[in-house]
Amino acid sequence: MGIRATLRGAVIVGLMATMGAGAALAQACTETEFTSKTGQTYLEAEQAAMVKKDFATAISKLNSLRTQTLNCYEEGAVIKLSAYIKIENGDRRGAVQDLLTALNKGYIPEADAAQTYYNIAQIYLQEEDLGKALEYMTRWQQAGGKPDRTQKWQLAVLNQRADKFKEAVRWAEEVRRDDGSNFKQEVYDLLLFLYNQTGEKAKMAEVLEVLVERNPTERKYWDAIAGNYFADNEERKAFEVQKAMYLGGLLTTQDELMRIVNFYNRFNAPYHAARVLEKEMNAGRITRNLERLELLANLYQVAREHEKAIPVIKQAADAGGGGAMYERLGRSYADLQKWKEAEDALNKAISLGGIKDRGNAYVLIGQSRYERGDRAGARESFKTAGNSAGRSWIDFMNSEENTKRALVCFEVQSAWLNIENEAKICKRLAVLGEENLPENCKTIKERLEAAEAKYNATPECKGQGT
Repeated sequence: MGIRATLRGAVIVGLMATMGAGAALAQACTETEFTSKTGQTYLEAEQAAMVKKDFATAISKLNSLRTQTLNCYEEGAVIKLSAYIKIENGDRRGAVQDLLTALNKGYIPEADAAQTYYNIAQIYLQEEDLGKALEYMTRWQQAGGKPDRTQKWQLAVLNQRADKFKEAVRWAEEVRRDDGSNFKQEVYDLLLFLYNQTGEKAKMAEVLEVLVERNPTERKYWDAIAGNYFADNEERKAFEVQKAMYLGGLLTTQDELMRIVNFYNRFNAPYHAARVLEKEMNAGRITRNLERLELLANLYQVAREHEKAIPVIKQAADAGGGGAMYERLGRSYADLQKWKEAEDALNKAISLGGIKDRGNAYVLIGQSRYERGDRAGARESFKTAGNSAGRSWIDFMNSEENTKRALVCFEVQSAWLNIENEAKICKRLAVLGEENLPENCKTIKERLEAAEAKYNATPECKGQGT
């Protein structure tokens, strides 16, 4: 049954409860019954309307009564039966006028006034006149009407539809209290909407927690929680919500999954970002293309996971990354000290073109050769680089080689000087007689000549003075 039909039925029941010949009299009317002349006609009208639904006959009978002189009791009954017939015939505003006339003339007992105001409110509600409906709901309460759970819910919805959100919140909260542990989805959904409209973030968060707990797979509640955090610039908390949504399988589109990847990266978790990106590309939920492969390689490299980055960079190179990707591959191999692989990748990068700085690539090739002991090849690469880094490497190698030569010469020269010192000692001991000299002095001349000859024959000592 539709809402209009339900409201119409409720109004009719309410009218029937407050009308009829036997109703108690208002103080303004002292009459207590129909006269014999009018009583029969009224009963016929009532039977025609309520039992037979013959409204034409009923209206004819009532019109006949209106031509007569009626006491207040009779006039009140006629007005109320007229309202009933108008409700049944869809003339709701006419019914309202009849009911207001009955109230104003005191034909409806004070005890029934509240119910009549409520009936009028329901009629206006059927007419979609929310302002009047709320007006008479207020009069109903002022006349002593006590809303039950159903009527509180109606007041909450009416005020919400009229954009009176704070008043709607009051009634919706009362409904929630009345429900106690009896969870009603529509109540929480309305409260969620109202708290959002009134900016009551704390209450909204509490309702969302209940809804998520009861409906963990309902996406809109998770989105609302994350949205609140975003609105308050609490991106970290929003990320935690998004992460829970991802782990719960609620995020499925490429944009949503990429948002998780970017969140991980933004909050300094590049390894986790890379794992999600690689997993979803393998599952086909994120498109595998050069841009995404480059991002994946970046994430692994930032996370210092070079072993994982290398196969990705290879894929990116094969996907059209060209020299730039092979340059990155060479750098990754260098980070792992895989010097031969580094040189091969960098040479391919140079041959393919597209790298930003060929000089730096040659420097890295030179380093890879240096680390493998190919000093001549390293010098060649550093010279080809033609930049400050290459020249610094050449200076370093020159210094290294000069130091090495100096050390060789120093050892030879030190050995010669030691024998010269020994010869001086032997010369002083010669006064003791040749037969008394130490054994080493007997060979000093030969050894001194040999040390000098070695010094002069050592290439590293060329140009060195003694």
